Amino acid sequence: MQYSPPPPPPPHQTLTQLGFRAALLRATLNRAARTRDLSSLLRPSTSTSAAAAASPRRLLDAAWADCRQLYGSTVRLLTQSAAPTAGSQSRLSAAAASLRACRRGFAELGLSAAWPASPFSGTNLSESVSNLLAVNAALAPPVDSGGFLSRRLLQQHFSAAATDADVVVAKDGSGDYRTISEAIAAAAAAAAARRKRFVIYVKEGVYDENVRVTYDVPNLVMIGDGVDRTVVTGSRSVGDGSTTYSSATFSVAGDGFIVRGITFENTAGPQMYQAVAACVESDLAVFYQCSFRGYQDTLYVFSRRQFYRECDIYGTIDFVFGDAAAILQSCNLYIRRPLDGQMNSVTAQGRSDPNENTGIIVHGSVVAAAADLRAVSGAFKSYLGRPWGSYSRTVFMKTLMDGSIDPAGWLPWSGSFGLNTLYYGEYLNSGAGADTSRRVRWPGYHVMSTVEALQFAVRTFLAGGAWIVAAGVPVTLGL
Repeated sequence: MQYSPPPPPPPHQTLTQLGFRAALLRATLNRAARTRDLSSLLRPSTSTSAAAAASPRRLLDAAWADCRQLYGSTVRLLTQSAAPTAGSQSRLSAAAASLRACRRGFAELGLSAAWPASPFSGTNLSESVSNLLAVNAALAPPVDSGGFLSRRLLQQHFSAAATDADVVVAKDGSGDYRTISEAIAAAAAAAAARRKRFVIYVKEGVYDENVRVTYDVPNLVMIGDGVDRTVVTGSRSVGDGSTTYSSATFSVAGDGFIVRGITFENTAGPQMYQAVAACVESDLAVFYQCSFRGYQDTLYVFSRRQFYRECDIYGTIDFVFGDAAAILQSCNLYIRRPLDGQMNSVTAQGRSDPNENTGIIVHGSVVAAAADLRAVSGAFKSYLGRPWGSYSRTVFMKTLMDGSIDPAGWLPWSGSFGLNTLYYGEYLNSGAGADTSRRVRWPGYHVMSTVEALQFAVRTFLAGGAWIVAAGVPVTLGL
C-alpha cells in the first residue's frame, strides 16, 4: 500500500512535545516502510545465508510471510496515528504487538538462528514504538470513541438475515456462494463503493476453510444460524509448521467487525501445540453469542479494542491470549482436559509496555471445567492466567469460578518474569475457585476495590462503550 507520512514541521518549529512526536513518528514510519519493502524484494534464503540453509524452507517461508504481513500492518497503523489521541494509543499498542508477533514466529518454528540476518531484526522499531507510546500517552485524551459507522441496530439484521443480507453463503448451493471466503471477496470488491455495512448471512453447515477478513474490508457483519449450527473449522497448528498467528481458522483485521451465532474451531488437538480458532485484530469488534473451540491458544485477542458477549470459549493452555483491549462479558470459559503432565491457564495477556492501553477483562462470566476435565477432577491444575508480557494485565470481575481453579489462582510464566510489573486483579468473584485467601503474593496481584474495578468497566476501558451500544448487543457499561 502507498503510505503518506505526516508532513514535516516547519523549519522554524521548536521541538515541542508535538514536534518531537511528529519527528519520531516520521522516522519510525520510514524505517517500518523500508523494512516492509525490503522483505518483499528479498527471498529468505538470499538474506539469511547459512542460517537459512540449515532451516526447512517451508518453515522459513511461513515466518517470513507472517512478518511481511505484520510489517504491512505496522506501516498502516503508524500512518493512521498522526494525531495524539486515545485511538492512536490503541493503534501504537497494536503496532507493538505486530512487531513482537513477527519475532515470535521465527522462535515458534525453531528459526531463532535465522532471525539476526533477516531484514526484520536490528531496526530498533520496537524501541521507537515504545517511545511513541510514552509520548502519545502524555498528549492524548483518556478516551475517544474512534468513530463507528452509523447503522441500523444489529437486531434488525438478525431478525431478517436471510432477506436483508447482501450475500448468502450456503454449503448446499442455495445461496450466492458456497464458501465464506468467496463472500468476503465480494465484500472486498464492494468496499470502495459502499457507505454502509456489508452483511453476510452464513447458513447452517460446517465450513472447512481458513478465512481471513483483511483490513480493507471494514464494517462487515456476519450472521450465522447459531452456535454449533454454523461452524467454521480448520486444523492448522504450530505442530504442522504454521506460526501461532497464521494457524488461525478465522482471522479478522477489518475494523468494525460484528458477528453473531457462529462457532469457530481448530481441531488440531492438544498434541499439536498452539492452534488458534480465531485471531482478532479488528478495532471496535463485537462477537455476540459465538463459540470458540480449541485447546492451546484458542482465542487470539491479538490487538485493538474488542467486546465479547454471551460467548463460549473452550481450551487448555493460554486459551484466551494476546494484547488487545478485550472485555469478555457474560461469557463461559470452559477448561478442557490437557495432555498428561500439563497445566491449564485460562489467559495469557501480552502487554509488554506500561503505556499500552490493553488488557483482558472477564466480567460477569463463568470459569468452569468442561465435561472432559470434570471426568478427571483433581488430576490437572488450572489457573486464571500467566504473564505473556512483562506488563501483563488481566482482571476477573463478578465471575463465577468453580473448584477447578487452583487456590493460588495465577501461574508464573518463567521464574520471576513480570511478577513485579504485571497487574492481575480480582473483584467480587464467587464460587469454589474464587477464594483469594491463598492466592499468590506477587506485587502485581490485587484484590480490587470498587474504585479500582471501575477502571476496567466497559465505559472506562473500551472507549466509552458507545460503539457497543450502537451495535445493538446487550452490554453492561459499569460494574
